[in-house]
Amino acid sequence: MTICRVVGNVVATERGDTIDGGSFLLVQETSTDGTPVRAPNRGVTLVALDAVQAGEGDLVMVAQGSSCRQIPATREKAVDALIVGVIDLVDEGGTLRYRSQS
Repeated sequence: MTICRVVGNVVATERGDTIDGGSFLLVQETSTDGTPVRAPNRGVTLVALDAVQAGEGDLVMVAQGSSCRQIPATREKAVDALIVGVIDLVDEGGTLRYRSQS
């Protein structure tokens, strides 16, 4: 699972996923404090199916690969990145790294 920030929306009127009501969001990988990852081969921007009604600017947990096809709505669908949670707080080794402003 990866920590990402929602950075935009993706609209596709012609889709092959047949997931009712599913929306796609643009997410970018971040560190545990929410800052974008900029190392080589990291900080990838992905299109992810939103399973939790996340919004732009939210820090989210993103599952990738076969694990994102384990919930009923995505089983046997062409989904490779799935937003599975909106992060409220990250405590890393006793240090508060991130707290949601909402």
